[in-house]
Amino acid sequence: MGTIKAPPLDEQLCFDLYAASRAVTAAYRPVLTRLGITYPQYLVLIVLWEHESCTVRDLAAQLRLDHGTLTPLLKRMEAGGLVERRRDNADERFVVVSLAGKGESLRRHAEAIHCDMVDQLGLGKQEFAELQETLRVLTARVSPPA
Repeated sequence: MGTIKAPPLDEQLCFDLYAASRAVTAAYRPVLTRLGITYPQYLVLIVLWEHESCTVRDLAAQLRLDHGTLTPLLKRMEAGGLVERRRDNADERFVVVSLAGKGESLRRHAEAIHCDMVDQLGLGKQEFAELQETLRVLTARVSPPA
């Protein structure tokens, strides 16, 4: 009986995705550290800058996070003056998250952060769009049906 040979690391898509994700996240770290926020907090703020407020459920869906991960993150953000949480007036089963003063004040940095990261990637507009589309297709294909 022959030994089954596992493909080497440099043939593993999972490792390339993992390494790329870590590298991109690390590229954000210096600017986000100067602003006093973490990468996951930045992602929450991006959603709120776009939508002003949303339920925890909607935020979790957009960020593809479970409630057990998101709730402690939101509590830290609330303690830091970035967001506010309150029960939904229409349905108290839901918690609505909105920007607080500090979170709103960071909005002015959003475009510069995005442009700096696009520049760091060194991709043209077409390459950037193609990479995003490829990643979105991949995510959709491997995500469980909603």
